Amino acid sequence: MSVATGKRTPLYSRHTEMGARCIEFGGWLMPLQYSGILAEHHAVRNAAGLFDVSHMGQFRVAGPGAADALDRLLTNDIRRLAVGQGQYTLMCNPDGGVLDDLIVYRMAETEYRLVVNASRTAADWAWMEARISTPSASTSVDLSDLGPAWGILALQGPLALSILAQFIARHGPSTASPALLSSLRRFHLMALPMGGGTAWVARTGYTGEDGVEMLVPAGHLLEVWDRLLETGRPQGLLPVGLGARDTLRLEACLPLYGHELTEQITPLEAGLDRFVCLDKPAFVGREALIAQKSRGAPRRCVAFRLAHSGPPPRPQYAIFSQTDPPCPIGEVASGTQSPTLGAGIGMGYVPPEFAAPETPIHIDIRGRLTSAIVTPKPLYRRPIPPPAKPLKP
Repeated sequence: MSVATGKRTPLYSRHTEMGARCIEFGGWLMPLQYSGILAEHHAVRNAAGLFDVSHMGQFRVAGPGAADALDRLLTNDIRRLAVGQGQYTLMCNPDGGVLDDLIVYRMAETEYRLVVNASRTAADWAWMEARISTPSASTSVDLSDLGPAWGILALQGPLALSILAQFIARHGPSTASPALLSSLRRFHLMALPMGGGTAWVARTGYTGEDGVEMLVPAGHLLEVWDRLLETGRPQGLLPVGLGARDTLRLEACLPLYGHELTEQITPLEAGLDRFVCLDKPAFVGREALIAQKSRGAPRRCVAFRLAHSGPPPRPQYAIFSQTDPPCPIGEVASGTQSPTLGAGIGMGYVPPEFAAPETPIHIDIRGRLTSAIVTPKPLYRRPIPPPAKPLKP
């Protein structure tokens, strides 16, 4: 697909006005960077960043049979969700391979919203539509595509909630209290008046930092984007593109579909066991995953860090053992130069015997074996500040 024919979010014109460099991603024209990947990355780590992620798909699943239908399609236990709560989960094929990873929110008693990857939206829709049946009125399910009518903004970073509270105080109606944000827990969401409409604000993100993802009606997206940037700019808020989004998520060891996750990789191999409820009576892929768990996954997704400075690792680079002679044992799924850690980092798949932290490995970088070490996930975690010292009398 050429850049000229890619789909555009409602903010595309604003991105080009702001000087963003746009690329094709998942069939969409999306900003790769504005001021630069390094500046945008550090803004999120130290202050806040605002992302347009409206390319992601949104599906509504509602009706008396919605919970049963989703429980048969998704790996996590949807019945744990209370209204106003979200959950990370996966959708698998019968062989246990991942069709997509996504977040499902319970919007009302019998209504759910799924946020899926842009590159998988069409495939997910076809898969779900073919498998959600409505045999009777008591178990009826309505599946609808909300993507054209809704956008998504992500506000991420240590100052994200403070900026959002200021935004609400300045631009929200008198009934919207900024104090409500302090009660919003991780993976919960609430409705907030925003930009002349009502948005759903969820305490979720894809950066390893605190923040929110906001589901905003498409007609109000531009107003919310502009006013958030205006509100947060004095505190260091920057618009952020896909380049920094990738370095941020990789430091946090969050998987990207098409890299750490594919139809040939299972959640168990990816290290996402905790999001797979094998105790459920049935879901697509359950039998294959039970069998793999019993015999052991043949490979595991590990994080690693290069031992020395040099060119960073990249996807599909070969991973070798540090034996004599070195033997090929796997492949890099994602790799980059970490702006926060100042080192080459990545994630890749290796046999279980090479997956333990501190295991030395080699990465074949441009024909040269470069020393690396398997590292616990995540590669970056925000330091916990020391407890405040008591004031002296």
